Amino acid sequence: MSTIQIQDEQGVRIITLNRPEKRNALNLDMYNQLTEYLIQGDSDNGINAFLIKGQTECFTSGNDIADFLKNSNLGPEHPAFKFLFALLDLNKPIVAAVTGAAVGIGTTLLLHCDLVYADNSAKFQLPFVNLALVPEAGASLLLPRLVGPQKAAELLLLGESFNAESALSMNIVNQVLPNEQLFDYALNQAIKLAQKPPQALQASRRLMRYDIEAVRSQMQQELEAFALRLQSDEAKAQFTAFLNK
Repeated sequence: MSTIQIQDEQGVRIITLNRPEKRNALNLDMYNQLTEYLIQGDSDNGINAFLIKGQTECFTSGNDIADFLKNSNLGPEHPAFKFLFALLDLNKPIVAAVTGAAVGIGTTLLLHCDLVYADNSAKFQLPFVNLALVPEAGASLLLPRLVGPQKAAELLLLGESFNAESALSMNIVNQVLPNEQLFDYALNQAIKLAQKPPQALQASRRLMRYDIEAVRSQMQQELEAFALRLQSDEAKAQFTAFLNK
């Protein structure tokens, strides 16, 4: 069974992370699939919005670290970073539905979504420093802007988990819903977007993202710092400890 499933419904491309046995940890193949499905959907006139979701018990536990380390030669062509830049460059809006773990990239990718909904089981975490790394996906720029510099420092430097109500209070999610209502509600919101006049929708989205080049520059700086950190003895020690758990 595919680890990334897609279904197109009423103008919405539903992208489901489907690797529950690994808590939806993203490997390189999954990143490649995600990038392909996003770019393909963005150029398809029958698709006007995206919905990204996991299963009822997990969004994503972040990078599959063992798989990630097999291809640790980071650069613009690395599957993880191609996915992040594809997210940045999408013309069409993205909705996310979050249940359970949303770790690392599971939280940072939400900063590129237009609407984010979660249930009470959602647990967010940005453990980059804990792994001797630095943030990615433009989080070092987008998160302070969204939640304020002091709160962003707490989230990024301490790297502790926080729940859905905290995410709501910080505007990281739009609404917290019961688990049994979450996916249907998020899909309905995505369908509403898909039914809007598409050119006006996309033009409005571009105007709201007026500083996309600043975000791109920050993402590039993060990528370079991330690559350096990944090769450090400090990071190697943290990864060894993590994989030996």
